[in-house]
Amino acid sequence: MIDRRRFNKALGLVAGATAVSLAGMEGVAGAAPVPRRSGQAPVVPAIAPGTHTSFPSLKQIDAGLLNVGYAELGPAHGPVVLCLHGWPYDIHSYVDVAPLLAGLGYRVVVPYLRGHGTTRFLSPRTFRNGQQSAVALDIIALMDALRIDQAVVAGFDWGSRTADILAALWPERVKALVSVSGYLVTDRKAQLEPIAPAGEHTWWYQYYFATERGEKAMEDKGLRHDLTRLVWQLVSPTWDFDDATFERTEAAFDNPDYAAVVIHNYRWRLSVAEGERRYDRYEDLLVKAPTIGVPTITLDAALDPFTPAGDGASYRSKFTGAYQHRTLPGIGHNVPQEAPTAFAQAVVDVDHF
Repeated sequence: MIDRRRFNKALGLVAGATAVSLAGMEGVAGAAPVPRRSGQAPVVPAIAPGTHTSFPSLKQIDAGLLNVGYAELGPAHGPVVLCLHGWPYDIHSYVDVAPLLAGLGYRVVVPYLRGHGTTRFLSPRTFRNGQQSAVALDIIALMDALRIDQAVVAGFDWGSRTADILAALWPERVKALVSVSGYLVTDRKAQLEPIAPAGEHTWWYQYYFATERGEKAMEDKGLRHDLTRLVWQLVSPTWDFDDATFERTEAAFDNPDYAAVVIHNYRWRLSVAEGERRYDRYEDLLVKAPTIGVPTITLDAALDPFTPAGDGASYRSKFTGAYQHRTLPGIGHNVPQEAPTAFAQAVVDVDHF
């Protein structure tokens, strides 16, 4: 654990249930009850995916190394929920989740991660780094800039990894956690070893990005469009999204730093690109696979090819606090956009553990 005083010093160097209600939870498997800390959670109103298509407005704020673009909904003094997106996605993954939570009194903050949307690096000299601790520090810096002491943090894909790191290293900043696909802290040593061929096939783009061809594809707007849309189709096989839905998100990929950040992220994971020494202290802690003690709900999407077998058993030991696991039948990788009611309900429920 890293206390806040020590983090602020480091940042200066970096930057210069009782039974779960079934309403709204249709199709959720494995939702075993856990003790509640704060009373019964309210039921999230059920809505169809795609009910909302945009956020009312975007805001910008300087935070750490970045000027961060973010959407914010709900009362200014409500309990905070941070919603973190993945790749190849953007804040529109939460376009239905955010108003659901705001309607229940939460202040919902949905930032563009570095290299996405309207988020920009403050200095042209800053290395366009995609390693896991750099992205996590961006969110701590954003919380500081917005004067958010503590939040429920929820994410999928890169967002799950970032949320897990926040909960592991800065648990005092995380009231509770919703993590799709469980414990996603990257173990670079483990990633050097081959896995089953079917798994390697699923990760095809990670290896593609390790090549010059893959880098050029990410820099070419047309090829990037086709590649990212193909990923959507492969990892969410039953999600019938339309062109407009994809294009709203694809606009976030026009960020001038997008290709560099994405390519570095995947190359760093495979140890074919180095990180920065400024993040070594955090990576040294993460290589130990620290456990997470904050209240947590993990979500597995049954149709996501990255979902591990075993109904969460493979990562259960990494969560040592109040905990619940849920599997979402018929849902693919982009859980908050494909199943907004179930995702929002998980946020509300874990906040009441």
